[in-house]
Formats: sequence, C-alpha cells, structure tokens
Amino acid sequence: MGKEVALDMDVVKAEIQAMEDAYAAGEKAKDADAIADYYGENAISYGQNNQPIKGKKAIRANMADRLAKDTTGTYNLYKVVDIFAAGDGVIEIGSWTELDAAGSEVDNGNYMSYFEKQNGQYKCVRDMSTAATLLKSAMRVAPVVDESEI
Repeated sequence: MGKEVALDMDVVKAEIQAMEDAYAAGEKAKDADAIADYYGENAISYGQNNQPIKGKKAIRANMADRLAKDTTGTYNLYKVVDIFAAGDGVIEIGSWTELDAAGSEVDNGNYMSYFEKQNGQYKCVRDMSTAATLLKSAMRVAPVVDESEI
C-alpha cells in the first residue's frame, strides 16, 4: 500500500481557480468546447431551474445552444471560496458574479463543484449552481445569520 501524499491546498486552489477562469473565458468567447473542457466525460451539471444535464457531450451541446441564443453581452466571473480535498477528489465552493458589458453587476450566486483527477488533471464531474437573487416569486427568503450572532 502506498503512502498518501498530503496536498498543497494553495496549489490545488490555484489550479481550480485557473479552471474557473478558463470556463469564464470560454463563456465570454462563446466557445462551448472551452467550457466543455472543464468537465469529465461522465459529468452531471445541476443548473438552477433545469433538469440535470448528464454527460460532457450533453453539457457541451446545452452550452453551445445557450451561447448561440445569448444576446445580452453579459459575462461571468467565478471565485473559489473554499476547497476541500481527499485523495484524488476536490470539492469547491465558489461564488459567481454576472456583469454587463460595462462591468456592472447584474446578478450573483454560489456554486459547488466536485472534481476528480483524470489523466493527471482535475475535471469537474458534478456541479450545482444557484442564484442569490430571487426569481419572480412570492417566496420569503430568510436573512443570512452568522452563527456567532446566535
């Protein structure tokens, strides 16, 4: 049995942030192939208000369709907030911000992604995203409470 090597979490965080930056650049360039490179072959993407998209090819096709229809000129930025790793798996908790062409914030939210090493590179195999803003809804949103305030 081999000895498990401790991960340098700063290196892992930088690697995942670079992947998020490449994903954002792919979105901005409307390059579905660049976005799909983020994912492993058997990935499942759980988007808000949508059914899960299963498989890298289906994710790429969905992205290509969405990008082709997009006329807003908005783009996203992604930021790694937390990283948790064990073995070849990494869980990322991040935040996203949607900006208009002038750089003003339009929307924002949070996401979680699970990565596995595949051929020496991390690939996202599961992701889930949510907006922090309300859609047109009568739902009441509980305020954020810091545990230290309880």
